[in-house]
Amino acid sequence: MNGEDVSFRIPRGASGFFRPRDGPLPVTDLATFRTALYAGARVAGGAVGGWEPRAYPRTFHTATVTHPHATDERVVLCHAHHPWVAFAREDRNWYTDEFLAPPPWAHVFGDLGFTVLSRAQLTTALSAVDTSVLTRAEWRQVRAYGVTTLGGVLFNAWA
Repeated sequence: MNGEDVSFRIPRGASGFFRPRDGPLPVTDLATFRTALYAGARVAGGAVGGWEPRAYPRTFHTATVTHPHATDERVVLCHAHHPWVAFAREDRNWYTDEFLAPPPWAHVFGDLGFTVLSRAQLTTALSAVDTSVLTRAEWRQVRAYGVTTLGGVLFNAWA
């Protein structure tokens, strides 16, 4: 893993599931995400190609940042409940290990309060992550969908 610190503690709500008795899940500020998205596109010398707010059962919002060079397009994923951002090459309903390393302009998200997750973190095996807050229902989904990575738990569309 290139010596990178990939330790991660999954907090309540990271999988998108919640128990009503625990109260509502936090919500990531969409306006701040959009601000960071447009600022990142400017820094990249590109443009926002579109964005889509989260729709149940997905746990994340998506957007694309296009470049004058089509091969440089990035899909930006923003978790709906925690201020996490990740990058991928294509828009999907869920991810397992299809993440990209953050582009050079990803620092803009960090400047606005988001945590930019690295590919190493997102592809970390669940066995190496603190999963102590996951409920039995969440573990059933993890097993049913064959999820084995941190990114698979965070960026999913299971119902």
